[in-house]
Amino acid sequence: MQEIERLIQLLARLPGLGPRSARRAALELVKKRESLMRPLATALSEAADKVAPCSVCGNLDTTDPCRICTDETRDARTICVVEQVGDLWALERASGFTGRYHVLGGTLSALDGIGPEDLTIGQLLARVGPDRPTAEIILATNLTVDGQTTAHYITERLEGAGVKVTRLAHGVPVGGELDYLDDGTLSAALKARQAL
Repeated sequence: MQEIERLIQLLARLPGLGPRSARRAALELVKKRESLMRPLATALSEAADKVAPCSVCGNLDTTDPCRICTDETRDARTICVVEQVGDLWALERASGFTGRYHVLGGTLSALDGIGPEDLTIGQLLARVGPDRPTAEIILATNLTVDGQTTAHYITERLEGAGVKVTRLAHGVPVGGELDYLDDGTLSAALKARQAL
């Protein structure tokens, strides 16, 4: 039973899995040992050995630089700055962005003691300059206090770098009904309104 308890404890560390969900997942893995547990163990081992952060943008891949950074069809003049790799993956799923990325690894947070040196802001600034092709930086940080602070800090640091700095639009989601939106979202939508 010690092995199963260890499995449950490790699964419970994953985001979205509490102790009860971890217990159910462990039971399912043990019941489907050959069809699920062994392939999962192999996949985890291979991912641990082969997947690493890209030295240019911070994306996770089995090659360095990653496939996005080496894709010649992508616009190297536009860099979209995101907080985490999951944000990059979300933008890729949307299929509307054809530029490159930069993963910060988090946000500035005075409460958590996270400063600019704890993020990849320095590497981002190194990607911008007169000898670099970057024309636009799109800040795609979350609309939280820390995300806004981080975006503001990056904007200040890029001042005078000769690069256009933009922010993702925010407001009413596609398919959203006004009656169900919170006040902050409605306020942001009104401020970001566009001419038709």
